[in-house]
Amino acid sequence: MTKREPKESVVVPVEMQARLEQAGLRRTLATRAVLGLFLANPQGSITHAQAQQSLTARGLDINRVTLYRLLDRLAACGVLQRHADDGARTWRFSLADTQQDGVLPRFECDACHRQFRLTEAGEPTRQVTSELLRTLASLGHQGLRVDLSIHGTCSGCLPASDANTLEPLA
Repeated sequence: MTKREPKESVVVPVEMQARLEQAGLRRTLATRAVLGLFLANPQGSITHAQAQQSLTARGLDINRVTLYRLLDRLAACGVLQRHADDGARTWRFSLADTQQDGVLPRFECDACHRQFRLTEAGEPTRQVTSELLRTLASLGHQGLRVDLSIHGTCSGCLPASDANTLEPLA
């Protein structure tokens, strides 16, 4: 009996593993490889096509329909976030916020699609989140999470002259 080394050696963080297990998802080679794409670039967001290209470049041949389903399942269980890229008319995926006590807003650059978690968000943001979830509950719905994103252009993508003329957000 010979042992084969796995093609992708991805260490899945404990909180991610818990979410996968709770959703009934196994840690298959495809799952580990896809998670590896996101763990390698935590601020990045990618489309299905970009994920397919990256996996193929690594020598992993995952059927495109299987990849679609896997990305959707990872989003459904809270490991990934799925959001619309209005300019390209497609879905982009990124690592989900694992914060359990409300919402952690994020800023997404529309030019490079990097995401920045706004860890400075305080108690008022959490209060708004709680109020939205309470409102849904009063209507008979079960809200699972609130995603808050702000879109714009990051300082790395702004021309130097524009970066110096921006006014800070109030």
